[in-house]
Amino acid sequence: MTVLASGRVLLFVTASLGMVLAAASANAQSVEDFYSGKRIRFIVGSNPGGAYDAFARVMVPYLRKYIPGHPTFVIENRRGGGGLYASNHLYNAVPKDGSVIGLVERGSVVDPVFNANGNSFFDSRKFNWLGSPSQEVGLGLVRQPSPIKTMADFRKYGLIVSSSTRSSLSSIYPRLFNGMFGTRFKVVEGYKSATEALIALDRGEVEGHIAPASSGVLRAQISPWIESGRAKVVMQIGFKKDPAYPDAEMITDFAETAEDKALFRLMFAQLAMAYPLVAPPEVPGDRVEALRKAFDSTVIDPDFLAAAGKWKLQVNPVSGVQIHELLDRIYETPSDVIDRYRQLTADSAK
Repeated sequence: MTVLASGRVLLFVTASLGMVLAAASANAQSVEDFYSGKRIRFIVGSNPGGAYDAFARVMVPYLRKYIPGHPTFVIENRRGGGGLYASNHLYNAVPKDGSVIGLVERGSVVDPVFNANGNSFFDSRKFNWLGSPSQEVGLGLVRQPSPIKTMADFRKYGLIVSSSTRSSLSSIYPRLFNGMFGTRFKVVEGYKSATEALIALDRGEVEGHIAPASSGVLRAQISPWIESGRAKVVMQIGFKKDPAYPDAEMITDFAETAEDKALFRLMFAQLAMAYPLVAPPEVPGDRVEALRKAFDSTVIDPDFLAAAGKWKLQVNPVSGVQIHELLDRIYETPSDVIDRYRQLTADSAK
């Protein structure tokens, strides 16, 4: 019995030692070894056809070029909940080894701050942010003919605008402006994507659209409408004016109080991380660093810039470190500012 027991102990020790050595071997695996022959799942939190999807597809060949081991990519479009479906999935349901990355909707990134009891089951600060290839300015579009020609007219006349979901910025912004400034937006939600919500304006299903971006893809889409006089950009949303629409007024010019300005700083910070590229939490640090370097190299690659230009995408990158710093500031927003945001968006939706 003693010999048998000793044999069992020896077997247990040997097996345990094998597990330790295997774990040590995995930890010692180089980034290049890990990614060599690997296929990366690239989850995009929107439908095909929009700017998020376009940026993902244009970046893929160059990310592959600069990631050690040169892995292949497969893109998965997972839209839903204003981007929350993809963000929740990346945080909770995918391997945390660097084999899955995502490009998520900017509104979903700050949703945990705005909606503490909502449908975001993640802490954005714990993601590994890789960078954003561009920053954005939002646009307020009005179908013509319309009595609305200036920002002041939004207070005089009601305007029916389109959106995908209640948690998307194209719905949140109009509700917020109604509460802050007495504008008279009425939001029609339920369109399958931001692209479909925008097309609804051209079809005449709605009178306007509050686009939380002015990306090259959107510009190309609305340019014929503006040139033909079917639509007009009346409002810009953000802190830096887009010179392509010089006659459109800035919504920030309406912010006269310190409280309004604080709320805008919170709301528009996400425009600086317009197309955030992310890896899940707990990915090994050396792989995160390799992914960040690949992103940084991609957004200055001349061939990438040329390819982005063909897709009419504007490149104005923000680093992963800068996104982390921005999120730290957003999460530190005083509770009274958050409470005001919640009250305004809820009250103005009634």
